[in-house]
Amino acid sequence: MKKRSLLLFIPVCIVLALFIPSLFARQQQEGYILEHEAAIAKTETGPHKGGGTTTAHKFFDKATDSKLQFTKRILHPGAAIGYHLQKEEEIYYIVSGDGEMMMNGKIFIVSGGDAILTHAGSSHGLKQTGKDNLVVIINYEKK
Repeated sequence: MKKRSLLLFIPVCIVLALFIPSLFARQQQEGYILEHEAAIAKTETGPHKGGGTTTAHKFFDKATDSKLQFTKRILHPGAAIGYHLQKEEEIYYIVSGDGEMMMNGKIFIVSGGDAILTHAGSSHGLKQTGKDNLVVIINYEKK
């Protein structure tokens, strides 16, 4: 990065760091929270010991008074969400890509447009299998 660009970038970051918390507080007072995925994207390994590289967008993570978890997770080639017991209902919506889901020991293929409702007490995992990223939206009630 050029020296001049860096000198402009640092003040912008400082302004954003000061502005975003107050914007978040104001939105909560007004009854809503607006987040953009680019601002919250984090690189993580596949959850539940799934392995590989994923990009997680955990929307409204700072909304401690919310009962809902809403996550967009991108499973990059070779990534997975490890097989685990589900303690509450959970919805997986496959936005795009191809994968294999294991549900209670049975494997089935999933792809863009599929929605899976996992009941409490079921076990499941999801593995990216295609050439492209597997993009999934996950929604459940927080504990």
